[in-house]
Amino acid sequence: MKNFFHPEDLERSDVEIFTAVGDELIRQEQHIELIASENFTSPAVLEAMGSVLTNKYAEGYSGRRYYGGCQHIDVVENLAIERAKMLFDAEHVNVQPHSGSQANTAVYVAVLKPGDTILTMSLENGGHLTHGHPKNISGMLYNVVHYGITGDTCRIDYDGMLEIAHKSQPKLVTIGASAYPRSIDFERVANIAHGCGALVMADIAHIAGLVAAGLHQNPVPFCDFVTTTTHKTLRGPRGGMIMCKQQFAKDIDAAIFPGTQGGPLMHIIAAKAVCFKEALSPIFKKYQQQTLANASHLAAELQALQLSIISGGTDNHLLLVDLRDSHPEISGKDAQCALEKVNITTNRNTVPNETRSPFQASGLRLGTPAVTSRGMGVSEMKQIANMIKLILDNVSNEKEFPAIREGVIELCAEFPLPYA
Repeated sequence: MKNFFHPEDLERSDVEIFTAVGDELIRQEQHIELIASENFTSPAVLEAMGSVLTNKYAEGYSGRRYYGGCQHIDVVENLAIERAKMLFDAEHVNVQPHSGSQANTAVYVAVLKPGDTILTMSLENGGHLTHGHPKNISGMLYNVVHYGITGDTCRIDYDGMLEIAHKSQPKLVTIGASAYPRSIDFERVANIAHGCGALVMADIAHIAGLVAAGLHQNPVPFCDFVTTTTHKTLRGPRGGMIMCKQQFAKDIDAAIFPGTQGGPLMHIIAAKAVCFKEALSPIFKKYQQQTLANASHLAAELQALQLSIISGGTDNHLLLVDLRDSHPEISGKDAQCALEKVNITTNRNTVPNETRSPFQASGLRLGTPAVTSRGMGVSEMKQIANMIKLILDNVSNEKEFPAIREGVIELCAEFPLPYA
């Protein structure tokens, strides 16, 4: 493909943005990225995102566009759809959602009316804002009922879900989470939903890469709708996707366009197609296996250092540290800010039975997709765990920080980004 631009173009035309982008690249190079929802794309995905496809308006769907000149655009979107179908064994796929949140909203628009009841996991127990939080449109438009987790194991209470479903008679049950470290039994949830006459939507935004690699149960055969982002564990561009049974295809497509979106982002859809092709390779499965191994080892190492891990460990790419036992005086925000000073990037997170506000929180959410993309393994997880513990023990005493920060930078230099 012809390279139309040169690296100096941005510097010449907009030095402020050029500088900010360069500074962000340095930050990514020199920071240990432990935010569970972040990752590093391949150079090919980046190239597709920066392509001339961004110039093309393509409202509608392949063969049914509202603009001329879409013959090459149709090739791109069809490739993305067919690859996604192969990857997840899906009957129908819509690759146009701009985000996971818009994918979820489109499902609601397709099958619900305002005031309908949805049964979801609460944010405090690991759910997502778009699963009925009162500040989100899902919580504003629909009657939201929550199921939860068991108090002793911090795992989804499927028996409680069944009981609540029969009492509340929801129109839709949602399953999926943004901070839940254990495997999800999608088949069991689908049986619960269908048993009370409800539809079921699985949101696999966090675990899509694991599902694609066959390392987590695939919800597609069991659930009416499956939504996901295409970044996170899937390691593609920031965007969304909906998979559904063929019987809902027309309703889902109409809910995306013209229901909730206009023109699709064709440069992003091209990057989705690239990431789906990458995810079909044997190398991708090895990457996901290492992601799981790294998360498991990081959890175990932190536990060995007397930190409390929600549910006692992890089955996927993320883990939750509950600071209240080991460091009761430190909030999740305090820990996040202290770790960032030594170039370890995390995010504060609420924990079950939270005692602080969401802005402070009592936990840290840690994930291994990004460090695994850099090539780090289980031995590096031990180093990272020791760094985290040392910082948490010295949040109010920063004399240890400079040496740890230098250690982080040295470790990052051993494992360069995919673009280096």
